Amino acid sequence: MKKFIDHFEEYFVASLLALMTIVTFVNVFYRYVLEASIGWAFELTTFFFAALIFIGASWGFKLGAHIGVDAVVKLMPPAMQRLATLLAIALCIVYAAIILYGGTVYVYKMYDIGIMSQDIHWLPQWMPRFVLPLGYALIGLRLVELLRDVLTGKRTTFNLADEAKDAIDAFKVDGQKEARS
Repeated sequence: MKKFIDHFEEYFVASLLALMTIVTFVNVFYRYVLEASIGWAFELTTFFFAALIFIGASWGFKLGAHIGVDAVVKLMPPAMQRLATLLAIALCIVYAAIILYGGTVYVYKMYDIGIMSQDIHWLPQWMPRFVLPLGYALIGLRLVELLRDVLTGKRTTFNLADEAKDAIDAFKVDGQKEARS
C-alpha cells in the first residue's frame, strides 16, 4: 500500500494520458473514417486533462520539478536556507489548505445542486470537479513530506528545478564531447 501511495500520482497521470489518447484516437477515427463523431469525447478529455493538471502538480512537488525563484535563497548560508525553506513550506501548506477547503465546499455545492455534465448526461458535475480537492490534498501531503525532510535534516531547500544550472551543465558536457572529437 505504501508503494501505491508513494507512486499514486505517477500511476494516475500515466493512466489519464493513456485514456486521453485512446478517447481522442477513437474520436478522430469516428470523425474522419466513419464520418461521425462521439459527442462526449471532448468533454471527457477536458475532464481528464483537468485531473492531469491537479494530480500532476502534486507529482511536481514530489519530484522538485516546479520552477521557483530561489536565487536569493542560494546565496544564504545553509541554516538560513533551511529557515527560508521552512517559511516557504508553511506558506504553501496554508495556501493548499485554503484551496482544499474552498474546493471541497465547491464540490459539495455541485453535489448538493445536482448539476449534470453537458455532454455526458449521466455524469454529475461534482465527480470530475472532485480532482480539485483531491489534487490539493495530495499537494498538502507532499508538502508535509517535504517539511518532514527539512526538519529532519535530509534537505535544506525545495530542490527545485534549476534550468539555468541544467543548461550550463549540458553545455559543458556538449563542449567536452566536441573537444574530444
